[in-house]
Amino acid sequence: MFPKNAWYVACTPDEIGDKPLGRMICGRPIVFYRGEGGKVAALEDFCPHRGAALSLGAVVDGKLMCGYHGLVMGCDGKAVSMPMQRVGGFPCIHSYPVAELHGFIWVWPGDAGLADESAIPDLFWSDHPEWAFGGGLYHIQSDYRLMIDNLMDLTHEAYVHVGSIGQDEIDESPVRTQMEGDQVVTRREMQGIVAPPFWQAAMRAHGLDDQAPVDRWQVSRFTAPGHVLIEVGVALAGKGGINADPRDKVSAIVVDFMTPETESSHWYFWGMARHFQANDPALTDTIRTGQGQIFSQDLAVLEAQQRNQRLFPNRRLLALNIDAGGVRARRLLDDLVRGEGEAVGTAAN
Repeated sequence: MFPKNAWYVACTPDEIGDKPLGRMICGRPIVFYRGEGGKVAALEDFCPHRGAALSLGAVVDGKLMCGYHGLVMGCDGKAVSMPMQRVGGFPCIHSYPVAELHGFIWVWPGDAGLADESAIPDLFWSDHPEWAFGGGLYHIQSDYRLMIDNLMDLTHEAYVHVGSIGQDEIDESPVRTQMEGDQVVTRREMQGIVAPPFWQAAMRAHGLDDQAPVDRWQVSRFTAPGHVLIEVGVALAGKGGINADPRDKVSAIVVDFMTPETESSHWYFWGMARHFQANDPALTDTIRTGQGQIFSQDLAVLEAQQRNQRLFPNRRLLALNIDAGGVRARRLLDDLVRGEGEAVGTAAN
């Protein structure tokens, strides 16, 4: 159901402190920790001695010690030592390619020989002085593809997010879907409208009249396997929309990384990278809180969808023109999964 030969966001750096972190990704239990020199390592979360979860252990001198009987593991998955025991002949456990980049920890759960860090998306805003980022994590009991559907069709904002980012003009404006290279892109533009509450607050923070007519845009970009970056914002009407001078607009990138846990649950790393008032940490906290509340509304919808799909497994989901982005994204994912299966079959022959 999900590609494995791909980079997924596993966690954020602050989730790995002095202790290891256990996390199920693509159906595989993985433990993350900082080894020698503070470099992140990722191993199978399975002690080769008695099968205990290594994530319940401790990091000692850059190595991972099992909390059950003290077996010490190296970052390469080899057993190193154990009090009063010989462990040199223990079988290796699996180690995973891992990278710390752009403010996230990334893991490659598939064929390690295919892992290429250059394939990790370029999050240019992550260390840009004119941009600020704040975000969080939700553990959602739904198929990660349902979240992708949600983000590639923002029509639901007019109904789910009333009072924050939703407004009638979303439902009244056509959406365009197209392929741009290997990305699925959906676009919606609204001209000469009054900004919804979330964007009115952003306008005030930027010194703009929050009652002035604006042009609003939403551009969702899906990159397989689970990255959706959404260009959003409002500009004073007639000033150029998305291309307006920074003085006349408030713009941001809604950051969404969906990492499958199982076939019916996923890790959702969310946030907003904004291109206005970047040096205001209080504003970052305010936006993070507001955005977290908005996404919690999506969480309730998605988990209810998942329950219904479990109760009615033979019901076919219907697709309208507004669903084109999600449909194309699913086709890309199906092609990747199919291709990985065919590659395994070829290798076996």
